[in-house]
Amino acid sequence: MKDLTKGPLFKTLLFFAIPIFFGNLFQLFYSLADTRIVGSYLGEQALAAVGGTSVLSNLLIGFMNGMTLGFAVPMARFYGGKKYDRLKKAFASAVSVGLILCVVLVTACLLFMEPLMRFMEIEAHLLEDARSYCTVLICGLFFTFAYNLGASTLRALGNSVTPLVLLICSSFLNVGLDIYFINGLHLGVFGAGLATVIAQGVSAVLCIIYLARKYPVLHFTKQDLKPEFSILRELLAAGCSMAFMSSLVQFGTLMLQTAINGLGQNIIVAHTAARKVTEIFMMAFSITGSAMCTFTGQNLGAGKYDRIRKGVFGAIGFLACWVLLVIVLANTVAEDLIRMITGSDTKEVLETGARYLKFDTIFYMVAALITLLRNVLQGLGNHITPIVSSFVELAGKVVFARVMVPQLGYWGVILAEPVVWILMVIPLIFQILRSPYLKKDAEKRVTAVNG
Repeated sequence: MKDLTKGPLFKTLLFFAIPIFFGNLFQLFYSLADTRIVGSYLGEQALAAVGGTSVLSNLLIGFMNGMTLGFAVPMARFYGGKKYDRLKKAFASAVSVGLILCVVLVTACLLFMEPLMRFMEIEAHLLEDARSYCTVLICGLFFTFAYNLGASTLRALGNSVTPLVLLICSSFLNVGLDIYFINGLHLGVFGAGLATVIAQGVSAVLCIIYLARKYPVLHFTKQDLKPEFSILRELLAAGCSMAFMSSLVQFGTLMLQTAINGLGQNIIVAHTAARKVTEIFMMAFSITGSAMCTFTGQNLGAGKYDRIRKGVFGAIGFLACWVLLVIVLANTVAEDLIRMITGSDTKEVLETGARYLKFDTIFYMVAALITLLRNVLQGLGNHITPIVSSFVELAGKVVFARVMVPQLGYWGVILAEPVVWILMVIPLIFQILRSPYLKKDAEKRVTAVNG
């Protein structure tokens, strides 16, 4: 366990964030591997089927991931405040609540698979592959939840290395199974989804074994599973906030994807590849946000408010440097990146994907602030403002999907996120500036607020 309330601030944050960086990198690695292997072995039609429905699976996975990240917020606070009995109780409650959610989500999605396919406006010739790919990923949500809860709990306790090791194993396993299932057993896109689920399952089992052996502080009994209202309230407040925040973002993206699905196969392939590159470019945002959420939670529990403030300003400086690097890359090698991911030499695919990247990266500092400030506010216990910001994103993307894309074509998609980002960041900045925890005289202000 790593105590983030002690030691040199930037060194502590850096060594905690580096494993998260490589963990996200390997997550992207096997996501990109799926895309490249499907495109290379099965062709652009199969890739379009995967790309056209991946937003739905990302929506569900993002919801579960957001829930586990939220569960980790009070756990980090309990750990920072040395409240180990409450930590164990919170972990037990997270397990039971998460399993119930998995059952509900999987059952509902399988029952309503056909309406979901129609809602996303999947073209008829892509429908069979799209349905097959989605079904297997949805059934694997139990493994997704188990791994994400384990990884989030480890990070809440300051251990960001073990989740990295497990992800590396999972990534290589996923790539090997992808090739075997698709090229060896000829299972098509179903094989790509199955490879991902098996790799996640192995990671989940290994994570559970590691937690059981190395963290006796988390060993809970049947008595610990009995809900304690105050802890359950904190878990659900943080978990639902992070989950709905993620879901609103993904649902907005889903609405855009339904509009994109009507623009033709080349545009779908180009956008799928551009979004994969975007995930790489924005990886630093999510890493910094995740690290700062845990860092903020632990230091809030320990009452070290000045340390939180310095961490926030340091993170903003780092993100500004990263954004400058990304803008340079987008304007020099964008088409090469699209080609590398898709394996396509189609001019429309390459130019369309590059156009998206070159324009949107100009506004990346706004997106970076959104991710950072959302996570800091979650760590501080403000679970409402991030959801408000996410509702702004959802509303904006719905408007662009229904109004602007039919009028402007793919340019409506390109313009959507920068416009929405600018609107989203406003409530987040407002709340950060108001927070008593981030003032220079934070201890006096917090004491006054608490009475």
